Amino acid sequence: MVKIKRLIKKLFISVIIFSLIITPISSFAYTDYSYIWSSPETLLETSAETTTVSNENSLNLTCGSAILIEQSSGKVLYDHNSHEKLRPASVTKIMTILLIMEAIDSGKLNYTDQIPCSENASSMGGSQIWLDTKETLSVDEMLKAICVVSANDCTVAMAEYLAGSEENFVNQMNAKAKELGMNDTTFKNCHGIDEDGHVSSSYDIALMSRELLEKHPDITKYTTIYMDSLRDGKSELVNTNKLVRNYKGATGLKTGSTSLALYNLSASATRDDLSLIAVIMKAPTTKDRFAEATKLLDYGFANYNYKVLGKANDVVKDVSVSKGVSSSVSAVLEYDSGTLLPKGADTNIVQNINVPDTVSAPIKKGDKLGEVVYTLNDETISTIDVIANEDVDKIDFFNMTKHIFNRWLNMY
Repeated sequence: MVKIKRLIKKLFISVIIFSLIITPISSFAYTDYSYIWSSPETLLETSAETTTVSNENSLNLTCGSAILIEQSSGKVLYDHNSHEKLRPASVTKIMTILLIMEAIDSGKLNYTDQIPCSENASSMGGSQIWLDTKETLSVDEMLKAICVVSANDCTVAMAEYLAGSEENFVNQMNAKAKELGMNDTTFKNCHGIDEDGHVSSSYDIALMSRELLEKHPDITKYTTIYMDSLRDGKSELVNTNKLVRNYKGATGLKTGSTSLALYNLSASATRDDLSLIAVIMKAPTTKDRFAEATKLLDYGFANYNYKVLGKANDVVKDVSVSKGVSSSVSAVLEYDSGTLLPKGADTNIVQNINVPDTVSAPIKKGDKLGEVVYTLNDETISTIDVIANEDVDKIDFFNMTKHIFNRWLNMY
């Protein structure tokens, strides 16, 4: 009881004092938006050119088509006939997997959903796990079979479940391809068995591979499996992508081969924040596709690195707040940012922080306060918005009373 009386007495005195000073406070508070604080900061030495694309097959690849891209930006690092329309074989399934993952992440589909097998699905032939029309497998098990052993029967079963028929699903595949800018691609089926007019390019395969890995990174839980099993251990699975076992940092992604397509591969790997995707099409042998994908990935990791410029919620600056219940607010980066750079360079990246010293309340969490601009040789390479990390109410009698009261309560 004594503490409560003491608290009420302090609150009463503070209210009186605040009422006497609130007018002077508001009379000299101001916001200076004209001042820009810039902090030149050397982050990394690099060369003037951020990417160098090889178009002359300097790596002496024997495959019909190939491409190497950096995953986060999509920048092309090596190109060899990358727009030639070829048969993709089971690399087709990257688009099927992408649509499955979209359905999962949107809530339309769950990993635990049980998927039936139609007569059509069970009769597909080629790579399969011999699904029976009397059994069902979960989406989790289906994905494992598709990603690890390229199961055609599971692929068709999933397509029929999601779209009602394989034909409807293929229409969705082509719509997604158009959305992604895959202009060299026409899908005729969801599995990749040779069919006239069913074509793609290494460039387009890189596009859909990037979309899958960037938007649905959980897929690597399946694409990095080397050995596993289904049906209580009765069906053993060994990944058709040997790089998953043999290449450091491999994250996937998908193999494909037929007598007409020859040997295809979309290979992905990550080392030290640098993620690469190498696509090989129409390699003469399975050994060649893995060797040439390795050659492309090695080329990328040897010549480039990925510089993280900032992480979401990194504090850039504490900004003074006028007319607010708090005297300052932290300005933080809105999202992650980074850039691809060649190794062994000597030009500085400069960071310029364009945020005012003072802002006026009220401020809402997430309000833009300014931006950080990164330049390389006077050219902008990245711009990140800077936002407030908390609310700051405008000062008035009610808010100040509430603010003082809350601070006192925290003291007891």
